[in-house]
Amino acid sequence: MLKKILLAAAAVMSLSNIASAADMKEFRIGILGGENEADRLRNYACLADNLKKEFGFEKVSLFPAADYDGVIQGLLGGTLDFAELGASGYAATYLKDPKAVTPILTTQQKDGSTGYYSIGLARKDSGIKSIADAKGKTLGYADPDSTSGYLVPLTQIPKTTGVPNDQFFAKTQFNGGHENNLLAAYDGKVDIAVDDSSGIGDFKDGFTSGTFHKVVAKGSVDPNKLVEVWRSPLIPNGPLVVRTALGNEWQTKLADFFTKLPKTDAKCFAAVEGGDYVGYVPVKHEFYQAIIDVRKKAIGG
Repeated sequence: MLKKILLAAAAVMSLSNIASAADMKEFRIGILGGENEADRLRNYACLADNLKKEFGFEKVSLFPAADYDGVIQGLLGGTLDFAELGASGYAATYLKDPKAVTPILTTQQKDGSTGYYSIGLARKDSGIKSIADAKGKTLGYADPDSTSGYLVPLTQIPKTTGVPNDQFFAKTQFNGGHENNLLAAYDGKVDIAVDDSSGIGDFKDGFTSGTFHKVVAKGSVDPNKLVEVWRSPLIPNGPLVVRTALGNEWQTKLADFFTKLPKTDAKCFAAVEGGDYVGYVPVKHEFYQAIIDVRKKAIGG
């Protein structure tokens, strides 16, 4: 009898969450650290306007977290409704609470791929031409919850060097996001920075998407002063996730909204995603299972 009462109470609470979601007046978006805060807020402002227009929200709040964990904790705590995570960030969220968020879409490049790379960048005048040349040097990571900026280089560089990174490099350090990490290499504060990149297109453009592309487009770095010294296997593009408690109806509505965004507001889509993406495609949890397994083994939740 007690079990039935508890199950009934849980069902009522679940229905209550969905009902309140249907009537919600504020929609809360978490924005990962990567670029500086001013750029992130400016790029997402059009998205807030489009969401208010589409769904009648009185307010769409943008929360540009200082680091990836800020967004992850917001999703886990129910203080954020939506975010675009990296694969490792999604893995971290899932490992802490498998029911916290639901992946709905991921980005797709012009060549049809839904993956990208972690690349190692060094100053050309450093003399480093490959990861082998970097023994005893300093490696810069982006963020502990970044896929391309930490998890993948942590686990994949040793497959080339034969030893863990903390043994191969004299020092490894986090630099507070992808942009700061790349600038740290550019300014000579670290010898190599790992960065997210499509890995396709021209190096002089910073390739077609990723942080390298964004900082080149902004004029923050001269690509002629940098060289690629390492590249990972293909990584799955991160998911757009919705707080699961909002229910299936909102997941469907938001998936439809974002799928149409490249056509309804191409300029806004480009501002939010940056680089040479063509749109979003559906994605499910299983797409990230390999990353979840790697994260669980390498660094836990």
